[in-house]
This record gives sequence, C-alpha cells and structure tokens, in this order.
Amino acid sequence: MLVRIDTHFLDAYTTHLMPKSERLAAPARETEVRQRPWLYWGLAAAVLLLGFADLARGGETIAPILLVIGYCVLVPLAILR
Repeated sequence: MLVRIDTHFLDAYTTHLMPKSERLAAPARETEVRQRPWLYWGLAAAVLLLGFADLARGGETIAPILLVIGYCVLVPLAILR
C-alpha cells in the first residue's frame, strides 16, 4: 500500500530540531494506530453476535457472560482506543 505523505502542514506539527527522517516518519505511525481500533470493534461485534446467538438458542449461562463482556469491556475498550 502506497502512503502519500502530505508535507503542507508538516512544519506546524514538528520542530526544526527533529531530524528530517523523523519528521517524515511521523505520519506513517498514524496509519498504524488507526488500524488497531478495527480489531477491537471486530472482536466486540463477534462476541456480541455469539452472545445473541446463544441467547436465541436458549442459553442461560454463556449468553449473559458474553453480552456483559461485549458491552461492558470490549465496546468501551474499542471506543477509548
């Protein structure tokens, strides 16, 4: 995947004390950080779907545990990340 670095606003977010290679490498780290929340959202969606599927099947033990983990742990974790 080719990442185009927009250098128009680069000077506003960096200092001239930073080496040029570090100034240009900063936007590349931002794309790596943006990909991580999709993992948390996907995991939350999978756990919630499993919980609702088990609930529809008539589960009384595993379904509530999965739904609580999904709504109280994974969804807030995905929002905060």
